[in-house]
Amino acid sequence: MSLTVLVTGASAGFGAAITRRLVAEGHRVIAAARRIDRLRALAAELGAAVLPVALDVTDAAAVAALPGSLPEGWREVDVLVNNAGLGLGLDPAWKADLAQWDTMVATNCTGLMHMTRALLPAMVARDRGHVINLSSTAAIYPYPGGHVYGASKAFVTQFSLNLRADLVGTGVRVTDLEPGLVGGSEFSSVRFGGDAARAAAVYAGTQPLTPEDIAEAVAWVIALPRHMNVNRMELMPTCQAPAALAVKRQA
Repeated sequence: MSLTVLVTGASAGFGAAITRRLVAEGHRVIAAARRIDRLRALAAELGAAVLPVALDVTDAAAVAALPGSLPEGWREVDVLVNNAGLGLGLDPAWKADLAQWDTMVATNCTGLMHMTRALLPAMVARDRGHVINLSSTAAIYPYPGGHVYGASKAFVTQFSLNLRADLVGTGVRVTDLEPGLVGGSEFSSVRFGGDAARAAAVYAGTQPLTPEDIAEAVAWVIALPRHMNVNRMELMPTCQAPAALAVKRQA
């Protein structure tokens, strides 16, 4: 069955890969992001199955107006993929840039929350739909410098589980995806302010997951029988695993 899917952060990385994969599966995608030029290029590549929409998820008014501003025939959104998000910096908390903290919370938490609230009522009214939230293993496993990024993703995970509690008995599904080490996206470049060498060092000597792997997970959970809900899915490459707790020993 062909679905109408709205993907935020669709201009690159996970979002672009998810868009490509879902179009290949026969679905239509509303590709939303700030960089409309990239979205138009994606639409030119994939054809009429992609509707490019300029959207900043931190703009609450624009998010609230989005459902009513979509063209006729695109307004019944079957699946929302809350992909827009970012990590900024790795300095310890006492040195961190407060503006970076605010940006992560505004995008990863508030933007995702507003997007969900904008589309959820119509899904509940139709008694069908699926909200897929992109969290992270950072929501579960802390690491130095991860403070607000990890906390923002823990919000995403807990918000997802609480949505399911609200939606029990309805036909609306909620899935929380928690990727670990993923290369091939702008994530580390953005985190390190465009420092390409520092970003590349994150993946040196590893075979990380790829955006296409995340798109595979999205396509799989969407295709499951409608009575089946995947609450959480944690994904890591084989070169990664949870580590032992840190212990500082005196000499």
